[in-house]
Amino acid sequence: MKALFVGGTGTISAAITRKLADRGWELWLLNRGNRRGVLPAGVREITCNIENEQEAEEKLAGLSFDVVADFIVFKSGQAERDYRLFKGKTRQYIFISSASVYQKPPSNYRINEGTPHANPFWEYSRNKIACEEFFMKKYREEGFPVTIVLPSHTYDERNVPLGIHGANGSWQIVKRMLDRKPVIIHGDGTSLWTMTSSSDFAEAFIGLMGNIHALGESVQITSDEVLTWNQIYETVAAALGAPLKAVHISSEFLHEAGPYDFRGSLIGDKANSAIFDNTKLKRLVPTFTAFVRFDQGVRKSLEYILSHKECQKEDPEFDAWCDRVIAAREKALASLNLTRN
Repeated sequence: MKALFVGGTGTISAAITRKLADRGWELWLLNRGNRRGVLPAGVREITCNIENEQEAEEKLAGLSFDVVADFIVFKSGQAERDYRLFKGKTRQYIFISSASVYQKPPSNYRINEGTPHANPFWEYSRNKIACEEFFMKKYREEGFPVTIVLPSHTYDERNVPLGIHGANGSWQIVKRMLDRKPVIIHGDGTSLWTMTSSSDFAEAFIGLMGNIHALGESVQITSDEVLTWNQIYETVAAALGAPLKAVHISSEFLHEAGPYDFRGSLIGDKANSAIFDNTKLKRLVPTFTAFVRFDQGVRKSLEYILSHKECQKEDPEFDAWCDRVIAAREKALASLNLTRN
């Protein structure tokens, strides 16, 4: 089988790339070549910025694939470009959407592919919805062989998945835990969330590749493990051997406190419970089981990050912001003559 990934070295796609290389697929990656050193042996490269459509068309001339998956389509214009580039060149095109497209707030505690798509809080999600609608229109009218995949919160060895962070990712929160400093958890920490390891995601994704029953379908890929945000932070702290000094602050306050825009990522996503029904996925990929528990997966992530300095991107601005927000909460409590033990 012959596949092309646009991207192929990110949090979600790198694990798929490694597994396909081990399983004898003829795999091509089209990207700018910025992470060439991490590619497995045998993977072929097309060095190109796909935003330059003419260059991409020239480099793809004469090539065809059983599967094309683009991991970096975020807007409808990019979807339209991919349709032009790959129409007639692949038996299956996989669009990676996002579980954040599902209705917010949810009307039912359990989410499946029939859950309405509507997110008034996050432009990112609305753009993904527009891409889905474009591809499904092309499927219905022309038979364009699309499969839509909806990941939720997926992580790999290079990152620790947490609720809020600054521009440099979650390392600064991990560092606060190691330094015995308080960390902010949005809301009261009791909403439910689903974390999925990239290794488990990759197994399900590969099961959809070349699967004729997946054409014209939307399929979510997540773990079946459900945790509260309190449990997520407690698990990370325990893996670090550090105490969790949690400070709970409402998502609305965190967004309004600025300068960080948490309206989409919190109010339009993580502030809501996310429990997924993966019945459809397991019907299409009967062998799929998510094996990696969060406590096991996050320990591996932390081991990797703690031994790789390049993953430890400090964020002093976010750190100072956390201190200011926590101090404002303490001041408000003191002004109401409340005490904390």
